[in-house]
Amino acid sequence: MSGPHDLAFDPWDPAFLADPYPAYAELRARGRVVRYEPTDQWLVPHHADVSALLRDRRLGRTYQHRFSHEEFGRQAPPPEHEPFHTLNDHGMLDLEPPDHTRIRRLVSKAFTPRTVERLQPYVEDLANELVAGLVREGGGDLLADVAEPLPVAVIAEMLGIPEADRGQLRPWSAAICGMYELNPPEETAAEAVRASVEFSEYLRGLIAARRAEPGEDLISGLIAAHDEGDRLTEQEMISTAVLLLNAGHEATVNATVNGWWALFGNPGQLAALRADHSLVPTAIEELMRYDTPLQLFERWVLDDIEIDGTTIPRGAEIAMLFGSANHDPAVFADPGRLDLTRRDNPHISFSAGIHYCIGAPLARIELAASMTALLRQAPTLALAAEPSRKPNFVIRGLEGLSVGVR
Repeated sequence: MSGPHDLAFDPWDPAFLADPYPAYAELRARGRVVRYEPTDQWLVPHHADVSALLRDRRLGRTYQHRFSHEEFGRQAPPPEHEPFHTLNDHGMLDLEPPDHTRIRRLVSKAFTPRTVERLQPYVEDLANELVAGLVREGGGDLLADVAEPLPVAVIAEMLGIPEADRGQLRPWSAAICGMYELNPPEETAAEAVRASVEFSEYLRGLIAARRAEPGEDLISGLIAAHDEGDRLTEQEMISTAVLLLNAGHEATVNATVNGWWALFGNPGQLAALRADHSLVPTAIEELMRYDTPLQLFERWVLDDIEIDGTTIPRGAEIAMLFGSANHDPAVFADPGRLDLTRRDNPHISFSAGIHYCIGAPLARIELAASMTALLRQAPTLALAAEPSRKPNFVIRGLEGLSVGVR
């Protein structure tokens, strides 16, 4: 197994961030698991392994349901980071059964196919309205004008966050999500802590208001479930709301702008889509595979596992490379080619196993609504300026996407 010094994989290199897919091909050629010293992780680049490990109960998003930090050979987070970890560690994405099962069961009631279907007209109306504004202006920033406001408004509507307060949500979310990058600097941690405190205080106030005067929203529903005996602490309610907001728009925003950037770079595919809007459903799946919004998902090894003859010991951390898995030629024919008609497309952009994205059906409706609105109302949509890529690896996106409507 080779050391990191001779790997093309370098999550802090702008050239790698611009196009990580060749480095992934090299990683897959190295083997099924590669030790990466800079982050003290084992990288898993193949689709079959990532897919299996997402379902493997010997791995966990947390280890604290079974071990103390000391028993697990890990250091406790610094005390000054506590507000972030309190917020993060009580959300279902970072919990394991039985807590994960209990919270997910309650939240899943808000994401039943029927509930999501009922949201579809609201999502489509809002997408049409946002795109109409972009067209009236002759163009703008696709991220700020369409990609971002759509999913933020939808999840805020579901949670029952008043419109006047919604402007704070995206900055709080962006600050908190900075902590999901590899080895975040102290400045990023400080921003995440500040946002965690402010967001938690805001939600504490909103929960108190909904206790006094319940509505039809998800927060009111969680309070009602708690009162009926489904135990949910206030901290779990707060952490659940933050997780739903963060997860409920980050991936959709980035899938939208990454997708259109890919379409502009593949004019033949864009022309085919413009000529046949019935391609939208397969186009969405292919664009999420082609340039994956979440590139990496981490799990702790709770019991020793073996991958291809290599023992990964308890206490180690595994980094499953979704972007690499989605470009694995063992699963996808000609993976480097964008093919909007691709039918056999078992991408893992929404994860798998017990942590499969609960909002995947809603994300698909949002992506289809914005794409269809843009195809119908802005058939001449074109790139106006070369975009800058965000200097992030784990959550892959652009700083903006400047477009014009001729």
